[in-house]
Amino acid sequence: MFSKHFPHFEHRQEQVELCENIATALSDGLHILAEAGTGVGKSLAYLIPAAIWAVENNTRVVVSTNTINLQDQLINKDIPDVKQVLDLPVKTAVLKGRNNYLCPRRLETLRRKGPETADEVRVISKMLIWLNETEEGDLSEINIIGPAERAIWNQISASDEGCSTENCLRRMGGVCPFYRAKQAAHEAHILVVNHALLLADIATGNRVLPDYDYLIIDEGHHLEAATTSALSFRVTQPDMERTMRELGGTSSGVLGRMLTVAREILNQDQYAALNEIARNTTDKASIFQNYVKQFFIAIDTFLENQREGKRLGSYSQRVRIIPATRTQPDWSDVEFAWEDALKALEPMLGNLEHVSQALSEMAESGLEEIEDLHSNLTNIYRRMVEYQNNLNALVFDPNEEQIYWAEISPNKRYLTLEAAPLHIGHLMEKYLWHDKSSIVLTSATLTTNGEFNYIQDRLSAYDADTIALGSPYDFERSTLLYIPDNIPEPSDRHGHQRAIERGLINLCKATGGRTLALFTSYAQLQKTSRAISSPLSEQGIVVYEQGQGASPHALLESFKSTDQAVLLGTRAFWEGVDVPGQALSVLAIIKLPFSVPTDPVIAARAETFENPFYEYNIPEAILTFRQGFGRLIRSHEDHGVVAIFDKRVLTKQYGRMFIESLPECTVQIGRLEELPREAANWLGV
Repeated sequence: MFSKHFPHFEHRQEQVELCENIATALSDGLHILAEAGTGVGKSLAYLIPAAIWAVENNTRVVVSTNTINLQDQLINKDIPDVKQVLDLPVKTAVLKGRNNYLCPRRLETLRRKGPETADEVRVISKMLIWLNETEEGDLSEINIIGPAERAIWNQISASDEGCSTENCLRRMGGVCPFYRAKQAAHEAHILVVNHALLLADIATGNRVLPDYDYLIIDEGHHLEAATTSALSFRVTQPDMERTMRELGGTSSGVLGRMLTVAREILNQDQYAALNEIARNTTDKASIFQNYVKQFFIAIDTFLENQREGKRLGSYSQRVRIIPATRTQPDWSDVEFAWEDALKALEPMLGNLEHVSQALSEMAESGLEEIEDLHSNLTNIYRRMVEYQNNLNALVFDPNEEQIYWAEISPNKRYLTLEAAPLHIGHLMEKYLWHDKSSIVLTSATLTTNGEFNYIQDRLSAYDADTIALGSPYDFERSTLLYIPDNIPEPSDRHGHQRAIERGLINLCKATGGRTLALFTSYAQLQKTSRAISSPLSEQGIVVYEQGQGASPHALLESFKSTDQAVLLGTRAFWEGVDVPGQALSVLAIIKLPFSVPTDPVIAARAETFENPFYEYNIPEAILTFRQGFGRLIRSHEDHGVVAIFDKRVLTKQYGRMFIESLPECTVQIGRLEELPREAANWLGV
């Protein structure tokens, strides 16, 4: 069917089998976990049955991805291809979180009242120019820079959850970008979203997505991390200060605008009473802001004392806040500081409830500005309650199902307080597995040791059927897996680093670059870049380094377009990189991708296992390792070398688990000095 329309289309039995299994899952109301190796063509395998099922049954299938790249591929390439081949009236749409869309009404309100800061002048100017060029009104089309501009965007985005579809239609006549996107979503057979929106929508009671019973989750190995992120809380002192500025006082912000409007509507006594509440709220807000400053100073001082004079170093430091932390003598200073802040916050929240009631009564006048002010105040109140609840838990009364930590930037420019769920499986069970008619969760990497047990445990997907389909590629013919056996182990930092530098220089000279080196540490990446750039440049080989100011996408494009190049990358490059052909012929895996054990989320979850290293750390590392390996061979014609610069795959008992997780390759174990020659011979250079 596809070959008639696309001359280069290849029949793949694995793709047909996956397509048939997904069709059965949709029609029989089954859940399925489907692993499909590189080259199977997962997206077409699920889009075809999804489109047919949705059109024939006049229903909706939601397709969720983790990355923008895959979302763009589905919208711009795969779905149009499916429409062309099936010749069905398939309606499709993409929907993002409401904060991604501009609200023209809120922009006009901000413009009409006049900008109060240079940041507001700049953002309004950007928006007015942009509106002449866009139909989508989508944040991805405009460059919002820094927290100040983002705070202003939040004031003019469609993030006002108090604005219902009916109100929007009545006020704006259907021109609002978010309204149009929601309408398209309601009419769609196939609705494309990302994991963040899917999970945030579940957490907030389905306030954005239309009803759906059929769900396809691509890049499913990210679902736990995406859910964790969607349900996390984070706050900085500047965040709280911006909220206070947004609230304003008797002559600025929401309160100031409210009093200006109220003067025209209320009688003298009513206005005087409201003015008194606003003045009292302003006083409490000022006191609260001062106490918030003292609270963050107390946290910072506590963490500094915990470091016992040690410097922060070059990277952000994350410190988990556990029950033992709260028993430290210095923690009482943190408690006292937050108690002081609460003494101002609690009456302020009470005042805001009175102001909200007054605005509700004033809204009967029919003035849209009153409705806007009420919505703004509701959002501020919601944020303040969120601060109160989460910081109360962090400081005094932790929820045992939550993880708490503080993150300090290396230059101490900011301190962030964060919380995240310990487990997400019960949420998956309640809102997905038990609620939807059929869910297909797919990825190239769902199994560890050939089993689905690990991912099923993490997602509580115990009742889902499973299918594992290998890659159609012949890895034994296409891939040399070379493991140096005389390289120092990573525990010998100096020796391992020198071997990496020497090995990469000689390997890249022998192959003419064309190498992607995957690191687990940005510090090691930088050190390696400094060591290899000059020797390789003498041979005309360019070294691109993640973090040089360019985005990962821009770096990848530069790498692809340069004849002799080496790309050094960390986590962002372990997956999603697609460079078919000779531009990428060598993949160097510098170390096995174990997560940082001191990361608060990793550490807390590890504690829930009897044998965390084997039951949690290794399975997570294997999934990432398999993703990294998958960067090399992207087509039947590709031919390449994977070099593993981590001898633990040979010396540690768990090492074979990593090798056995890969497809059958041509494996060679030898000296590091022999790698350049063997790689060049394999590649024929």
